[in-house]
This record gives sequence, C-alpha cells and structure tokens, in this order.
Amino acid sequence: MKLSGLLAVFLLLCTFRRGFGISHPKPSCRYPPSQWCRSLEIAIECKVQKQCMEVNATRPNRAVPPVSVTLYYESLCPACRVFISQQLFPTWTMLQDIMTVTLVPYGNAKELPSANSPFTCQHGEPECRGNMIEACIIQLTGDSALHIIYCMESAADVLAAAQPCLQLYAPSVSWSSVDSCVKGGMGYRLMHANAVMTRALNPAHTHVPWVTFNGEYTEENEDKAMSSLFHLVCQLYKVRTSIFFFSLVNVTTAYFVV
Repeated sequence: MKLSGLLAVFLLLCTFRRGFGISHPKPSCRYPPSQWCRSLEIAIECKVQKQCMEVNATRPNRAVPPVSVTLYYESLCPACRVFISQQLFPTWTMLQDIMTVTLVPYGNAKELPSANSPFTCQHGEPECRGNMIEACIIQLTGDSALHIIYCMESAADVLAAAQPCLQLYAPSVSWSSVDSCVKGGMGYRLMHANAVMTRALNPAHTHVPWVTFNGEYTEENEDKAMSSLFHLVCQLYKVRTSIFFFSLVNVTTAYFVV
C-alpha cells in the first residue's frame, strides 16, 4: 500500500477513535479499513461517510476545484510587498496542490487617454514601470511567474531585482523579451487588461492589497488572509470538499431511490 493510503487509513482510524471512544471501529460491512473510503458506495455501506469526508479533506481531491486566489496589487506598495512575501508566496509554496494564484499588478493606477503616458500610478512613474515589468513577466514566464514576483517584491529594490530574479527562476526567458514587452505594444495591452479587471471588481476595490477568493471579496476573508492565508485556504478548500462529497451523496441516494 502506498504511503498516502496508509496515511488515509491512519487518519480514518483516529477519526473513529475520537468519534466513538473505542479502540477499533467495527462497521457492519465486508470491506477492510484500507478500502472504506475507496468509493462512495463502500463508504455508505460501511457507514463512514462523515469520516471519509474528513479524511479526504486533508488531501487534494482532483475532482474538487482548487481555491482561486486573485491578488490586485501595486509593485511598490509596501503592504502589497509584505503580503506577497509573508503570506501569499509561502502559502502557495505549501498548498499549491489546492490553490491557484492570479496576480493583477495595477491597483490604484489610473488609465489616461494619452499616447505618451497612458497610466499614472500611486507611487509615481517607477511603480508604473514596475507594474508593467511584472505584467510582462507574468505573461512570458507562466508557472515561474510567482517565484519571480516574490523574488522582486522581497528584494530591497524591486526594479533592480527584476532582471536577476528572471535569470534565476526563468533562465530560458531572456531579459530582452521582457524589455521588448515593456517598451512595445504588448505591455500596454497587458496593463489595459489589468485595468479592465480591476475596474470590474464588485464591490469596487478601496485599497491594496485587495484579495478575492473564488471570485468573491469579503472583509472577513481579507482579515483572515492578512493574518494567516494558509489557514484560510485550508478552510475554504475543506468547504469545497464537503460540498462536493455531499453532492455525490445526494446523487447516489437519488439513484438508489429511483
């Protein structure tokens, strides 16, 4: 049996001990403990639906969609930099199997109808450049983007760190391609897309960092994210797992009733 299977059995046995106060669970079914959570039908026969749900909530379930975390931020915003370096990146490093991260560098910037300077930023022109550099890096580097953005935002000088961070985490992407993106039409198109996403927020953002979970913003989740994003993501994922499991129970029950 694989280690994950052994762990599941151990957790299941511990759950039974806590829930029933006995040393060995004795469900009235014909399956060994290692198979109790193998399928919904077995869990129902062995009367361990609740215990299996708790066990499954502790490990990724490919049928359950990950928690979607979207961060609206500015490249030179001090609070954004703290959140990225102390909450977002460490949490993603540990929980990337159950969460996805979308970065939207724009924040409190303004889009202007000007060909020469189409954007103004809260922390001046350097931040506008930083936003565009990060937008281009996100576009060009794919899965390595969050590593690079974390590397930049946790550095003493965000802009100066851009090229070495890119070389460290995405050596196959040349700095010249990022520079061309920033100075060319692609960078402006990416920033316009970020502006559109930010303006479409409902409720509208009032500060940065602004974080949504599964497309929704609440003050309660924001407060939790600022203090422990790790625990919040685990909590939201367990809720999704519970909903998925109970939907299966309802479907299966309806099937047997019919």
